Amino acid sequence: MKNIVILFCLLSNLTFGQTKYQKDFDELWKDVNENYAYLHQQNINWQKVKTIYKPIADTIKTDNQFISFLETVLNELHNGHISLNTNLDGSNRLVPSGADIFVEKINSKYFVTDIRKNFKAEQSGIKVGMEILKFNDKEIDDQLGQFLPKYTDNYDNKMNQFAIDMLFAGTHNQPRKITILEDGIQKDFYPDKAKIEENKKLIENKILNGNTGYIKINNCLYDYNLINEFDNAVDSFFSMRNIIIDLSETPSGGNTTVARCIMGRFTDKKLPYQQHEVDELEYDTKQSWVEYVLPRKKTYKGNVIILVGHWTGSMGEGIAIGFDGMKKATVIGTNMAGLLGAINGFKLPETKIGFQIPTERLYHINGTPREDYKPKILTKNINETWEEVENNLKIK
Repeated sequence: MKNIVILFCLLSNLTFGQTKYQKDFDELWKDVNENYAYLHQQNINWQKVKTIYKPIADTIKTDNQFISFLETVLNELHNGHISLNTNLDGSNRLVPSGADIFVEKINSKYFVTDIRKNFKAEQSGIKVGMEILKFNDKEIDDQLGQFLPKYTDNYDNKMNQFAIDMLFAGTHNQPRKITILEDGIQKDFYPDKAKIEENKKLIENKILNGNTGYIKINNCLYDYNLINEFDNAVDSFFSMRNIIIDLSETPSGGNTTVARCIMGRFTDKKLPYQQHEVDELEYDTKQSWVEYVLPRKKTYKGNVIILVGHWTGSMGEGIAIGFDGMKKATVIGTNMAGLLGAINGFKLPETKIGFQIPTERLYHINGTPREDYKPKILTKNINETWEEVENNLKIK
């Protein structure tokens, strides 16, 4: 009996002697371990992550230290669909919503391969094709390690691209300095000094070349007011031979109701648009279902083109694969943001810090993971995308 009491006291001391940061780290690790839908698909050694970070959690004394610590832990999952619901002045901007430049490493050099239209990087003078020499006066390679996973040193393309994206998105409190080689001359660009006006319109619509209606959705796929505005735009274009739906500026995602309302204007029968899959770990099985689009209002039956890009994220990606799966449109553009799955939110019990992770895997109806889908007409940047649109529709 005495031994049992001693053991109980030891266990109690381990539990009640923990700081709130130790408890919340354990809770976050458990939540991810039990709910994150992509541990296996990404080959993440989550147990090793715990081994690496738990000793650090034991040293944390303040909430700000803990927030920075959690940001680093979540970088182990290397995808923009995973984030905290709070940040610090020194926190990184979110990718893709907080990014305005797409940089890739090509033959050991870094190049601007795409640019976000009408955002700070473009306004500062940075152009597609420019070679980048340094970021904030430091070598690029030397700065990527802060965003790369610690559980492995065998980095794949997605890990490396995530690190590049995070670096060039920058932090909230430090203006970016990007050193570029142009025509053999080294130049410095300061994107965060550029002034841009916030576009508060839900959509922009116009007629191109007399026979094509153009509808651009401005990062509002979460706003139910979009449904009525989109309907009005479609109704005004019923005499047009073509409709272009531009999803190239939808990085913040949205909801499936808005998405189904949009797609429902382009079908006269019930059609599948995406597959869901959820692990039921307790029972060693999976739950899977197909989501459908139903017709709504008058159906537009002309030619439809969907424009996507590096800033098409989450629900924008879902609409693109939906139109493609329903065979109701031609998708043109670059690879999309590649945001993983459908997200759910969690809250840590001690610090009350919220975070979100994907808990469902999403697939094209042909079984392709949404994050691996490639447009039917694949381009390298927004400029090439519009060239392909002109080739397709003869818009001049």
